[in-house]
Amino acid sequence: MRTETFKMERPNLVKAGDEVKIIERPGTSSYSYIIDPAVAMSGCYKAKERIKSQYGIVKEVQENDRGFYVIVEFDE
Repeated sequence: MRTETFKMERPNLVKAGDEVKIIERPGTSSYSYIIDPAVAMSGCYKAKERIKSQYGIVKEVQENDRGFYVIVEFDE
C-alpha cells in the first residue's frame, strides 16, 4: 500500500472510505495529481515517484490551521 497526501481547500468534499479517481498533470520536470473533479491537489513528484494507480481510497481527512488534507491509500 502507498499513502499520499492531497491539499483540499473546502471541507466535506470527500470522506473516509470514498473511492477517488486521480488525474496526472505532467510538468516540465515533475508530476502533480488532482483528485477528480478538482477536489484536492498533490504536491510535486519526480518521475521515479509517480503514482501508478488511477484510483485510491480515502483513509482520512485531516484539518489544521493551514487547511484540509486528504490522506489517500493506493494499491501499489
